[in-house]
Amino acid sequence: MMRNFRRRLAGLAACLLLGSLFACAPPPRVELPVEEAPEEAPPVPVPVPPLAPVDWNAVDGWEQDAMSPALEVFMKSCRSLRWRDGWQEVCREAAELNPYDQAAARLFFETRFQAYQVRNADGSDTGMITGYYAPDLRGSRQQTARFRYPLYAVPDDLLVVDLSAIYPELGNYRLRGRVEGRRVVPYWTREEIDSGKQPLAGQEIFWVEDPVELFFLHIQGSGRIVLEGEDPVMVNYGDQNGHPYRSIGKLLLERGAMTRDQMSMQNIAAWARQNPDQVNSLLGENPSYIFFRELTDVQSPPGAMGIPLTAGLSLAVDPRTIPLGAPVFLQTTWPSSDLPLQRLMVAQDTGGAIKGAVRADFFWGMGDDAGAYAGRMKQQGRLWVLLPKDMTPPGL
Repeated sequence: MMRNFRRRLAGLAACLLLGSLFACAPPPRVELPVEEAPEEAPPVPVPVPPLAPVDWNAVDGWEQDAMSPALEVFMKSCRSLRWRDGWQEVCREAAELNPYDQAAARLFFETRFQAYQVRNADGSDTGMITGYYAPDLRGSRQQTARFRYPLYAVPDDLLVVDLSAIYPELGNYRLRGRVEGRRVVPYWTREEIDSGKQPLAGQEIFWVEDPVELFFLHIQGSGRIVLEGEDPVMVNYGDQNGHPYRSIGKLLLERGAMTRDQMSMQNIAAWARQNPDQVNSLLGENPSYIFFRELTDVQSPPGAMGIPLTAGLSLAVDPRTIPLGAPVFLQTTWPSSDLPLQRLMVAQDTGGAIKGAVRADFFWGMGDDAGAYAGRMKQQGRLWVLLPKDMTPPGL
């Protein structure tokens, strides 16, 4: 009975991820002939636990890294962590330390935390490390001939359904849609929003001049709008339309528009400049759409914890494996290089494309210089998460 329930629950989760809960129906019942026996199914590999405890000498590059920058960022995360079980003691102790004392920082992490190597379900320990940043876009609060492409606030008719009260196992998922008559239907796709129908007319908060830069702002989740005669304004992720993200970079690879070695944010932008007649149709193939909120008195965009991100020290992760706020040691290489990049960082953010255990997004900061690094970063890397010694890690 429990196995059948889990199968039904897995089917429901698949529907939710596809954004098509209301279109899903039970599979047709298939009767096998009495004289035939079903073929024996091959054994299903048993996934390994995602976190494996290790000694400090097993963390590549640990001895060479300075701990104090990460300690300072961790102390900022304690604004949120101090209210969570398992983190109160280490946060209280961190508050009493001098974050610029290298020896004290190292002693704190090595005595109060246990290191766990992050592993994929198949037991491998490497994964994709990408980069992100907060871009600057020239814009206006009013639509003009120059500024024609809108940033939308969270729409009034966007419905968000939290399923955790009914299905605790689905607590990480949210169903988004809109009401049409007496039915809840999927929300508008990117193509529908960007079409001439303008289903979100009146929800605009800014207008920008470049649709490709706007698309990259959707991917990054935060940025600054540079206004004429005013200070730049920070905009940040407000919500999402509920449709899955589809990579336009992967689409360009499939079409032979560029090779894998050529793939970067900069080259995608260059392709768009050279093929303006194909831009709208290409962008429309990614149905996901981001809605924004305007922030005031903010120097750096906040991550998923609500804590302002720190360039070079904040990491976006999949929180199903790595708890937000936890220190994470990253071992990878610099963008488009074999030079080692090894440092202690802090998991402070999430991302729609950051799915999987050994998967992370490196925050490079704001502006064009940060974008130059973020756009080229697509490296293999390994991760170790640090958890308080008295905490039971997820999956164990």
